[in-house]
Amino acid sequence: MTDAPTKKQCIGVDCPNEAGSLQCPTCLKLGKESSFCSQDCFKRSWSEHRAVHKNASTALYNPFPTFPFTGSLRPIYPLSPPRPVPESVPHPNYAKDGDPKYKFIARTTVKILDKKKIEGMRKVCRLSREVLDIAAREVKPGVTTDHIDEVVHNACIERKAYPSTLNYVNFPKSVCTSVNEVICHGIPDKRMLLEGDIINLDVSLYHEGFHGDINETYYVGAKALADRDSVRVVETARECLSDAIKLVKPGMAFKDPGAVIEKHAKSRGCNVIKTYCGHGVNSLFHCAPNVPHYAKNKAVGIAKPGMTFTIEPMISLGTYKDKTWPDDWTSVTQDGTRTAQFEHTLLVTEDGVEVLTARMADSPGGPVEMPPEVKTDGEGAGKAADRN
Repeated sequence: MTDAPTKKQCIGVDCPNEAGSLQCPTCLKLGKESSFCSQDCFKRSWSEHRAVHKNASTALYNPFPTFPFTGSLRPIYPLSPPRPVPESVPHPNYAKDGDPKYKFIARTTVKILDKKKIEGMRKVCRLSREVLDIAAREVKPGVTTDHIDEVVHNACIERKAYPSTLNYVNFPKSVCTSVNEVICHGIPDKRMLLEGDIINLDVSLYHEGFHGDINETYYVGAKALADRDSVRVVETARECLSDAIKLVKPGMAFKDPGAVIEKHAKSRGCNVIKTYCGHGVNSLFHCAPNVPHYAKNKAVGIAKPGMTFTIEPMISLGTYKDKTWPDDWTSVTQDGTRTAQFEHTLLVTEDGVEVLTARMADSPGGPVEMPPEVKTDGEGAGKAADRN
């Protein structure tokens, strides 16, 4: 025999009644319990009840308490208010309403840049690298991703650049911070980085009419560096990008990097996320060509001198399948396994490739020695790489 369900008391002012199913909509958003017996009781109690919202305004909460998360990571709200960009800094066309207003031809035609435009891309990509490195130096246990967003935002403004992600299709922040099982598009919030986390910082700047795009994955503390699986996925992703860049030259088919990336990922017991791909970037933030990261893709076109695009493989310890949080941005692995990503903006030259977002001598992070047993025999390949 089961116990009778516990009866809830209405929280209305001086109300002796049992609570019904009615709950305060604001409390629901805040993740707080608030049950009333009736609409009349709720209205009568409103002047006192609303004080609860003010008290909770600084409290931290999970905005999606009933969502079936795939891993241990949770969003921690409230988000900080939108950070302003001075009018003196040139804004992209989507800055106010979130709509990039791309015409079909812009999404399908690969631009070939002249010397002046190439110099514009070189400059914005150098600035993007500077800002990423500034942000990466903030990565340590106890730091919130919102703090990293503030650092990125301010560094962009100091360089008279607009943070490209801000309000792009209504993305609310100036950088993407993707922790552990987050594949990409993580929204900076109040969660503190923990010893043992890994985090991808995706930085994009708009400066003098051009966008630069770069990301890297970093280890949070010594515990992350000591975790063989974290090192395996991070260093595999780094190597996948490096191997793919070696292919880039005039005449390379945009479908070709995917085979190289997937072959190397599987040799390390990892999988390639298939939902997202590299993309053209110039005066538009995202445009043609598409550069998939998996084998047997159907990408069209070949590389020509003057083209600029990204390659940015996302590598998983487990499944290649993804799931999106209710914020409509944060993409995670369906099995909650960790992922890592690296990205460069590339220029096709007359005889090869120029990495416009290349690391500098003092850039934080950098390659870490792969665990010996993984480096020699690809341990785990038969376990992870075959998963769906």
